[in-house]
Amino acid sequence: MKVVLLCGGVGKRMFPITEDKFLLDFMGRTLLEHQVELAHKAGLRNFVVIGNPGNIGQIKQIATAIKGVKFEFVVQAQPLGIADALKAAAAVLDSAVLVVNPNDVFDDSAYRLLLDAYKQQNASSYILGYRVTRYFPGGYLAVNDQGELTRIVEKPEPGTQPSNLVNILLHLHTNIHKLFEYIDIVQTTRDDVYECALDGMARHAYKIQVVRYDGFWAPIKYPWHIFDIVKYFLDSSQGKIAASASVSERATVAGNVVIGENVRILENAVVRGPVYIGPGTVIGNNALVREYSHIGANCVVGFSTEIKGSYTGDGCWFHSSYIGDSIIGNHCSFGAGSVTANFRFDEKEIPVKYGQQKIGTLRDHFGAIIGDNCKTGINSGILPGRRIGPNSIVGSHVCLATDLAPGTVVLNLPPTQTIKNTIEAKAMSKQKIKRKPGK
Repeated sequence: MKVVLLCGGVGKRMFPITEDKFLLDFMGRTLLEHQVELAHKAGLRNFVVIGNPGNIGQIKQIATAIKGVKFEFVVQAQPLGIADALKAAAAVLDSAVLVVNPNDVFDDSAYRLLLDAYKQQNASSYILGYRVTRYFPGGYLAVNDQGELTRIVEKPEPGTQPSNLVNILLHLHTNIHKLFEYIDIVQTTRDDVYECALDGMARHAYKIQVVRYDGFWAPIKYPWHIFDIVKYFLDSSQGKIAASASVSERATVAGNVVIGENVRILENAVVRGPVYIGPGTVIGNNALVREYSHIGANCVVGFSTEIKGSYTGDGCWFHSSYIGDSIIGNHCSFGAGSVTANFRFDEKEIPVKYGQQKIGTLRDHFGAIIGDNCKTGINSGILPGRRIGPNSIVGSHVCLATDLAPGTVVLNLPPTQTIKNTIEAKAMSKQKIKRKPGK
């Protein structure tokens, strides 16, 4: 059986984070590597990775470093959905196939449940169903009393869901070629050919077993979902300080903390786990790194900086800054006094604006989303829920109240005048002031 990892899509909703979601780093490894390891633990060895022309080179580079498994690579020329991706890989697919969305994070019991059902039953396909308690913008599953799929509805309007079971894209098909037959006859104007094909198979009496899963599940659809993944990996990890790391005797390191190679933690710094600190990073004097922060490699968390519950990429620099509940890309620099505000005065949920639409985050603490290669000047502030495009600058003393497009600079330039100084300080006046009572 081959595991098909769908890596050819484009995550437009993640902007200004432009890295492919499965290439985001968690605990020193890409999400793709974590996914392969998870499947490997379940006894799976053969992988087909479907990428796109822009990422297939990086995927191959990552895959060559993974031992004990076999990879085949396929390029999906355009991001035309799951069905198109599978058809692009048809030549290398056997009869039985496991289809996985690597941007969804789940625990190893998901694979075990699906494989056990496959061994014990005789269905055409097996798909995971997850019970939700609030609306989720995904596919919903209607099932009969035997737990078999009767209908799948992709992204129904809130309140019209056929059930509270959401489709998780971890699907096992015993005959992928039969699925292709149904894909070929689908007629739809939406990006749901794959789901329509499954729906068609169910209506034509092909048994599609819905395997219920209640373990951890977190899909990455928007940048703030990264927080859920960080929490999962940190809670699942055991604290470890690399032998090459240097931690001052006058620093405080407490809780579940993972510290990478060649990290330096200087005098009076405080690190309170769960926290991950990537290789080569420096935590400077009097800095504070708080719970559920994930700091990338080769960063400098400079003097008196506080980082709370945030995800930062590699090569970021901070100095006397406050970074609260924020998502920050690679190679960003924060001037002294820079602040990402993370809490509204009215204490309400913090939305994020995409075009003319405001998307709820379900978070009352949420800072900024900042793309790669951005800078902030001294004493700048960014209001909650703002997005800053890559290669942009927030000038000194700016309070950023709106989103900032990529490659732009916002400056605080009030009208100023330069005139000759005609005021002369008198020594006697200073002496009199110093002698006044109470001075």
